[in-house]
Amino acid sequence: MCRTLILLGLTLMLVGTTTKLSAQPTDIARIEYTYFPQSNSDNSFRRFRSFVNFPIKLNNKGAYLVPGIEYRNVNFIYEDHENFNTKNLDRFHSFKGNLAYTFKLSDDWRFAAEAGLKMASNFTTDKAIDDDFIYEGSVYFVKIKEDERYVEPWRLILGLNYSTTTGFPFPLPIVNYYKRFHPNWSYTVGTPKSNLKYYFNDKHSMQAFVTLDGFFANIQENFRVQTPDNGIAESVSMTILLSGLGYEYHFTDHISFYTYAGYTLMNDIRLRDKDLEDLYTINKTNTFYARGGLKFSIL
Repeated sequence: MCRTLILLGLTLMLVGTTTKLSAQPTDIARIEYTYFPQSNSDNSFRRFRSFVNFPIKLNNKGAYLVPGIEYRNVNFIYEDHENFNTKNLDRFHSFKGNLAYTFKLSDDWRFAAEAGLKMASNFTTDKAIDDDFIYEGSVYFVKIKEDERYVEPWRLILGLNYSTTTGFPFPLPIVNYYKRFHPNWSYTVGTPKSNLKYYFNDKHSMQAFVTLDGFFANIQENFRVQTPDNGIAESVSMTILLSGLGYEYHFTDHISFYTYAGYTLMNDIRLRDKDLEDLYTINKTNTFYARGGLKFSIL
């Protein structure tokens, strides 16, 4: 039973995960708040995020159907003086629904496929339009190998993820490897997150990490930006490469509090045109970053 839960938990958070997002592999639900100011600027980002997944067991052979929903609210405090009006860039909402299917291929391998539909926009017209919709799809192969020398099995994840917001007409690869190599130590290498984690005991743990984060949203009322090409801004995107330290405290076996703090290694915030080409860089100065929340996990 424990092994089945680990397999299921991995699949839950792998499906729908892009290279711009990160999550612990056994999370069923999460409530999270993120804040980071912009260096050399009065701008700042505040993001609220929540999601829940609903695993439905289909048979006794390890097959599950996993519907899920997610909501994000991004408050962009845009105080820099620009040659365009920034008043409609202060609030973005994202609503996502996804459906995943997973089953065991063998004793060690599991397959998962997921399709998702997202609305992400500033919703200045108070209704959704065609450009607000984002389509996503993923396939994953997950290998979990028992090893009695270690506290937990090691895990290898190989996958492909496609989203209409990346600007690439092909799926992007996902590779991730995890190992608990000592009762007090584990590591993860790959995308979207790599870390080295130390477990003080069953309740307290800390980690050093490098991870990707970000968001993408449509701008409903497009506007012209004074650039050499005088392009029209139709969407906004943010890609962050972040390093730092994290702490986690378990209230129970399934409910925990976590907090992360660090500094961005890459901080790329841009306006994009209709072809998803970069039009205007809002800010790329590296800065402080903080995130925290509560989560419900299988293990």
